[in-house]
Amino acid sequence: MVNTQKKFRIIFMGTPDFSVPALQGLIDGPDQVVAVVTQPDRPKGRGKKLTPPPVKVLAESADIPVLQPTKIKTDEFAGKLRAFQPDLIIVVAYGRILPPSILDLPPYGCMNIHGSLLPRHRGAAPIQWAVLAGDKEAGVTIMQVDVGMDTGDMLLPVSIPVAEDETAGSLFSKLSSLGSCALLEALDLLRQGRLHPVPQDHRLATEAPPLTKEDGSIDWTKSATELSCFVRGMDPWPAAYGFLEGKRFRFFMPVASDLSSDLAPGTIVQADKNGLLLATGAGALLIREIQPEGKKRMSVAAYLCGHSLKAGQRFLSE
Repeated sequence: MVNTQKKFRIIFMGTPDFSVPALQGLIDGPDQVVAVVTQPDRPKGRGKKLTPPPVKVLAESADIPVLQPTKIKTDEFAGKLRAFQPDLIIVVAYGRILPPSILDLPPYGCMNIHGSLLPRHRGAAPIQWAVLAGDKEAGVTIMQVDVGMDTGDMLLPVSIPVAEDETAGSLFSKLSSLGSCALLEALDLLRQGRLHPVPQDHRLATEAPPLTKEDGSIDWTKSATELSCFVRGMDPWPAAYGFLEGKRFRFFMPVASDLSSDLAPGTIVQADKNGLLLATGAGALLIREIQPEGKKRMSVAAYLCGHSLKAGQRFLSE
């Protein structure tokens, strides 16, 4: 018989900012977060000061026990989790693939918030890849965790439209909040016996591997439309970049144009208060904000007040 009043004992596993709204929603909700598992503290910033993950900060403020194992595939760690007698484990951007010893531990299994509409964009960077791919729709999928990389059954997908000027950063914030709401809805459905797993169609799967700093290098031979997606998908990190006279410039706030040009891709067509208009493989790309090497991000108009960028100068990929 379904118990609609049941309160789940939950172990939460997560690490970065993306995980925080989900944990806060659980803390504020009817269920009990009995423990939080997160990555070890890491050095951060120029001073390399040891810094706790955002999830740890929230958990400690709520007096929830925090575990930060360096190894999770041990009987000892599985025993520590078992001692909390969880009904359910919820995973949100924890950063490691769970072994069977953890997956099989709670009666209701392990549930994950994945930042895409599965099976599209499986992997560590689904939000960035949604923007890079020019997707018109994005979302989160509440899913069952299995031994694969985001291959488990889908429990609750929730979608939102992708704005024309969407960046990975702005979509990150939207999906983080959306994931928290979707998770609470999924838990209510589970309580009611109405949460039903649906297998993924693996033939439709695409990959979303993690990005590196080098991935931000711009290939100017691509079309302006493709490059607009690229610049927005790389914002805020690792940021799309090119080189002018050996200096690295990072690019933000793009607008694709059908304006044709005979100039080589990467060449400045026009530079004024509206931004940098750059030739591409097809069309032109207007860049409204830049970050010159060693300086802060600023509008092109602000940069031009004290520096010169002229038509005919060409940005290179390296």
